[in-house]
Formats: sequence, C-alpha cells, structure tokens
Amino acid sequence: MKELYQIIEAYRLCIANQQKSALATVVKVDGSAYRRPGARMLVTEEGQLTGAISGGCLEGDALRKAQAVIFQQKSMLVTYDTTDEDDQKFGVGLGCNGIIQVLIEPINVDDKDNPIELLIKALSDRKHAVLLTVFSLKRSREQQIGTKLLFKNGKFSGDESSIPHSLMPEMDQMVNFLEQEGKNIIKPYPKLDELHVFYEVIKAPIRILLFGAGNDTQPLAKMADLLGWDLWLIDGRKQQASISRFPTASKILIGSPEEVMEKLEWDHHTIALLMTHNFEYEFQVMSSIHAWKLPYIGILGPKKKTEKLLDRLEKSGIKPNSANIFGPVGLDIGAEGSEEIALSILAEVNAVLSKKSGTHLKDKIGPIHEENEHG
Repeated sequence: MKELYQIIEAYRLCIANQQKSALATVVKVDGSAYRRPGARMLVTEEGQLTGAISGGCLEGDALRKAQAVIFQQKSMLVTYDTTDEDDQKFGVGLGCNGIIQVLIEPINVDDKDNPIELLIKALSDRKHAVLLTVFSLKRSREQQIGTKLLFKNGKFSGDESSIPHSLMPEMDQMVNFLEQEGKNIIKPYPKLDELHVFYEVIKAPIRILLFGAGNDTQPLAKMADLLGWDLWLIDGRKQQASISRFPTASKILIGSPEEVMEKLEWDHHTIALLMTHNFEYEFQVMSSIHAWKLPYIGILGPKKKTEKLLDRLEKSGIKPNSANIFGPVGLDIGAEGSEEIALSILAEVNAVLSKKSGTHLKDKIGPIHEENEHG
C-alpha cells in the first residue's frame, strides 16, 4: 500500500517538473515470482524509478522498455520467462520459476482518467474500489487496452469507450462480487478475443488505534509507518503523546477514554492495540470498542491481565468476542526488547487480517501465494 502512495507522489513530482513517465504493472504471474499482480513501478523519461516489479531482476530491462513506451506513447505487454534455464538472460540470476506479464503504459497527465489518476480516486477515501486492467496475451505485441476503469461506490469511472461493448456486462458482474470479496482476480475471456482482465481490489490502509504513548510503543509506530499503515495515537498523558515523540502518527488524541471515544473513526480495516500499562484506562477503552466488531484487538501484558480484563467486563454485563481479542499480543518469536515486541505484534496483525496462520513457509504445502486466476 505504501508503494502506491510513493508512486502517486512521484507522479505529482513529474507533473511539477514537466517530466514524462510510464507505469509498469505486473498483471499476471504463472508459477513463482518475487512480486505478485498489482506490483507497480513508475519510470520517468530520465530513468528514475519508484516502486518495483521484482526483487531487482527485471527493473533494468523494464526501464529500457518503459522509456521506449514514453517515446512512442504506446503501451506494451512484456513477458519475462524466468523458467528459462539461462538465468543470466536479464543480467542477473533470477532465482524464480515463473512467467511474469508486465504491462507498461504511458502516462498522459492531461488525461484525468489515466492509470495513476484512477489510483488516486481509488485511494481518496477508505471505501473499497476495484481497478480494472484489460490486456491480451494473444496480441501481446500490439497496443494494449490497459488500465481504463475504476469501480467504486457502485459505479464505473474512467474510459468505457475503450472497452469492447460485449465485455462490459461481464465486468459489471465481476466487480460487484469482488468489491465485497476483497480478493484480486485475473479472469480470461476466451470468447472475447482471448482478452484477460485483472480485477484489482484497492483497499484502505490498515488503521491502528494505538492506546499508549510510552517509550515501548515508539518502535511500533515507526514500523507501522514503514508498512504504510495509518496510526492514530491515543493517551491521557499530554507530555507523552506528542508529535515530537510520534512524528509518524497521522492523528494524536489526548484525554480520558470518555473524551476520546467519540473522536475515533473505525471500519473493517481498523485494529486496536491496548498498550497503556494502565488497567483502568484499558478497561474503559474495552467497554466501548468491544461493540465495534474490530477484526483484531491486541492487549499487551501477561495472559492473566487479559483474563482479568475480560472477567471484569463480563461482570459489568459486557461479553466481547474473544476470537478477535489477542492477549498476550503478538506472535511467539522470542521477542524481548520493544523493537522485537513491535515486530511480533505487527506480524500477528498482518497474519490475522490476511487469514494466515503465521507458521513457517518451509512447512507450507504448495506455492507461497494463492493462485488468483479465475476461469
């Protein structure tokens, strides 16, 4: 998610500096690859890169092709076959075993529905959106239809005139399903000249309601920023909850639970972390947030503390959904210091929201990533 914001920032810089650019997007992967569909890289005419489409293996070749796209103002679909035994093909050992399709599109800043402008619209609020990219493997050497449509708030925006008329009903059916499902899908349409559509669900960044402004929460705030997550800091201590101590927080709220609760905003991508070291404060917080049905509530401290907190809530007539409450918070990685604890907590949050177990990848049967092609 943070990569998208960086690309948007670089795009705006291109406009300010009157530089031309192209956007490279991974639209399909068969087999294994370092990046999955939706990975992007903005390339300027001067060769500056923002984002990535691989672990560094493909960027050099993609840069050259992107500059050709900028010069010709014509999109292209590039196939990188990393199953080739000659793994020096792109100048380095690829180390993957897949076929990667990368769409490279020129960015016309005068077009208010160009691919990056559509991304900006998708990220304008915290509602789900579906970005649609149309490409053809059969006619890979020809100019591609590309990223032309965005579905949000129940309607399409973008350039519908560039989409084959017979494809629109199919797309309309898919986006309504995907907006709720929340998963990316690449769908082939064999009867429509073998076109493929990459349906990419653009979600809001994870929002963390971090209760606690002690020294031990500062590493967590920094790491959350690296992940591109939106952090709101809440504490009753003005001297602790400050912008100088938490420069990456998007919002800081100071006060008692009663004072701050009405100022908080949450949705399905919001989680809460109780790290105040103040049992009474956290009890009052839990008395309110239990009803929000957050997908994750983490409580710092020993298991007995969480049990005591839940017991007191129950005696007060409140029975939270214990399945979404994680206390002690974090994965069991042997964390000791505040930095390691922060890593443990954020890893668990990511695993829970991704509906993953947090086990060793080496023990996983099958590919690391789920197949996202839909027949």
